[in-house]
Amino acid sequence: MVELEYMTDRNGQPKAVVIPIEIWNQLLPNEDEVIEGLSEKIEDYCLNRAMNEAQQSPLLNYAEALKYLQE
Repeated sequence: MVELEYMTDRNGQPKAVVIPIEIWNQLLPNEDEVIEGLSEKIEDYCLNRAMNEAQQSPLLNYAEALKYLQE
């Protein structure tokens, strides 16, 4: 029997699943190709999320953007 753990938010809504290492190793063996593919998918997810957040933020002019980057 597989015992998955579910993490929930304050309202009791599922938020994440904790997968036992034994299952993780079966799903993603330690082969470089699989890890590289997973790494690319995580990078794509993070980039898409950042772009979605950027669309909701106010636009900065050149001077404001430079000041932000310096901070």
